[in-house]
Amino acid sequence: MHKISLLPLFLVVSGVFQSQAQENLTYQKPPAEILELLEAKNTPAVQFNRQGDKMLLLERPDFITIEDAAQPIIGLAGLRINPSNSTSIGGVSYAGIQLQDLKSNEVHDITGLPTNPRISNLQFNADETKLAFLNAATDGVSLWVIDLATYQAQRVGDFFVNDIMGASAFWKDNSSLYVLRIPERGAAPTASLTPTGPVVQENLGKAAPSRTYQNLLRNESDVRLFDYYLQAQLAEVQLDGQVKDIAAPAIYRNVSKSPDGKYLMATTIKKPYSYLVSVGSFPYQIDILDQSGAVVKALYTAPLAESVPLGFDSTVPGYRSFAWRADQPATVYWANALDEGNSRTEVPFRDEVLQLAAPFTAAPVQFAKTTLRYGGITWFANDYAVLSERWRANRRVKNSLISSKDGQEIKVIEERSSEDAYADPGRFVLTDNDFHRSVILTDKGKTPIVFTTSDGASPEGDRPFLLKWNLMSGQKDTLFRSRGEWYESPVSFKNDGTLIISRESQTEVPNYQRVALKSRKMTPITHFTNPYPSFEGVQKQQLSYPRKDGLNLTGTLYLPKGYQKSDGPLPLLMWAYPREFKTADAASQVKGSPYRFTRISWGSPIYWVNRGYAILDNADMPIVGEGTAEPNDTFVPQLQANAEAAINYLSDAGYVDRKRVGVGGHSYGAFMTANLLAHTDLFAAGLARSGAYNRTFTPFGFQAEERTYWQAPEVYKTMSPFSYADKIKTPILFIHGMDDENSGTFPIQSERFYNAIKGHGGTTRLVFLPKEFHGYRAKESIMHTLWEMDQWLEKYVKNKK
Repeated sequence: MHKISLLPLFLVVSGVFQSQAQENLTYQKPPAEILELLEAKNTPAVQFNRQGDKMLLLERPDFITIEDAAQPIIGLAGLRINPSNSTSIGGVSYAGIQLQDLKSNEVHDITGLPTNPRISNLQFNADETKLAFLNAATDGVSLWVIDLATYQAQRVGDFFVNDIMGASAFWKDNSSLYVLRIPERGAAPTASLTPTGPVVQENLGKAAPSRTYQNLLRNESDVRLFDYYLQAQLAEVQLDGQVKDIAAPAIYRNVSKSPDGKYLMATTIKKPYSYLVSVGSFPYQIDILDQSGAVVKALYTAPLAESVPLGFDSTVPGYRSFAWRADQPATVYWANALDEGNSRTEVPFRDEVLQLAAPFTAAPVQFAKTTLRYGGITWFANDYAVLSERWRANRRVKNSLISSKDGQEIKVIEERSSEDAYADPGRFVLTDNDFHRSVILTDKGKTPIVFTTSDGASPEGDRPFLLKWNLMSGQKDTLFRSRGEWYESPVSFKNDGTLIISRESQTEVPNYQRVALKSRKMTPITHFTNPYPSFEGVQKQQLSYPRKDGLNLTGTLYLPKGYQKSDGPLPLLMWAYPREFKTADAASQVKGSPYRFTRISWGSPIYWVNRGYAILDNADMPIVGEGTAEPNDTFVPQLQANAEAAINYLSDAGYVDRKRVGVGGHSYGAFMTANLLAHTDLFAAGLARSGAYNRTFTPFGFQAEERTYWQAPEVYKTMSPFSYADKIKTPILFIHGMDDENSGTFPIQSERFYNAIKGHGGTTRLVFLPKEFHGYRAKESIMHTLWEMDQWLEKYVKNKK
């Protein structure tokens, strides 16, 4: 299924009172103040090796061009496939690599890299003498390895990798890798222009609700293309390029090796496929293979999952979440739903955890049971593990220390609301065991004393920390905590008396430092410079202000360089994204930090501070439903109260002119924007990017709403700004990617809503971006988006008549 845009550049449709017009534009550029920030070269991403003595400096790529974005894309089973190189569209890649030795701080260039690289899937081998990566070129994905003694990169083999499903290459040992290569497959099948019959779906009386997905299979031609592009050959590849095929070609969902390296767990997708759900719900087979590819154990066959019970706490019936135990040579464990996956079924235990050890000839044995939904196990090197459970409906999180021998609970170490960020002890610091698998880092001795790192949410904002935690006694000692007017975040800790942190402030770009924990002495590792010199001098404040019902709200305010209140109130752009909460206390918690350096992404509203606007970014928009109440039952009045609180606070403080306030958002933020314009007269204009506006188009739930349209029809109607199109007289700009793949935000959402507003005499403009997804990719599209937004704000907000 090739997606072909009908428009060479843009379709822009405007309706201004009685006039309507359709324009064909070329791509426009935003003003220089915006363009300079957009084109700034960002600082590198970093990645540490397991030993903590090397750091990769990864060059972030520039935006792709519209010519790149216009290359053929095939949408199959929820995937977006580049047919020319067998990759999935949208993955993260890098444009260059350097390696920094953390003992000497010397930075080494890598020679021999491919031309115009698009690098992904970086992996050190076990002894960390080699670094493998994949490079996506226009004709295929190739395997490369860097020798870390010579800093020389070299392609391995002349085959291409099938990287559509990811996890397509990983180390077997220090000198060879397992790879999913493209087999000999001939030309791609072509669809007949003459139909052979109708496309038929049926349901024989069984409830099978599903959310709205895009890029699904539609017919037998799509099925043939799916089989063609996703088929891969599992192979063992030596560093000299020798290739040894293992097992038969198949459609691999995942392959992983056992910690001792003797076995592989292969998950392959099977028929029948579905026209209703994406590839993640297709039937699959899990087999344990030996190193030659022979099946040692046919472990499980999962059926098609078209009929998963409704509810965020529901799951597929039967087995799921297969993985290797990190602390054992070759033991597989997985979860089994004891409630048949139905969260509405009352049972004493929701899930059990089963396990089976090599040689896989015995029956699986029960290892543990959970009263909530199983959320995973994090293993120690020996003796212990942490079992995680969760329940979305009441936001409950539970972590228990268990015996790794028999799964018996030793102690519940954490039980809290997932919304209570203040009480979050953080994430376990991990280390490598003898199998080179990640396990929980412990202090010396047998007692399970562990370390965690956290964002450190607190009433004064985020203060990241490193914690030492005795899981038996419960004693917690803070070894490091960010302080002063800095944001200092732990990134690498080996329990050797030092800690590597990322350190930044409002004016200092994030850089990496080594900290001696006893003395707090800091030694610089990197010296990155500010990529946004024109942004220097912009004023930034973290605000805390009350909603009329007493709820505390937060947001980040930006004011132009040199601005003083005596200059008079400014036009304001408010940017937000609603979030649901079950308690007012959780909704009132302070979010973010006033001390972070501002990074400016393509979708940020912050550009307009350099155009003379005040910006309220991440304006709190909590929607609270206490007890048995559902948050969305009062969505509209709470949204209105949130917006009123922000405008009142900033107006009363003398920063903004309440008659010149614009509001905007992306996705659910666009939905919020439309609702605010439909139900209030607080704003001069709205900016709505890639949103959904008619909730009857998403009848089986959306965002955090798990009730269906038929269970809560009034909620769906009231929350749909489309229902109130006749009330929207405030100017609203719609922008939408024509190939939006996101569940629920079909482009027709913007098209229908625009037409409804236009039909009632509203002031509106609709911009469709050809070849763009839910997040925009091409530089031309992004520049034009910013130009459209700037034009709208200048006309209807800053210079409002």
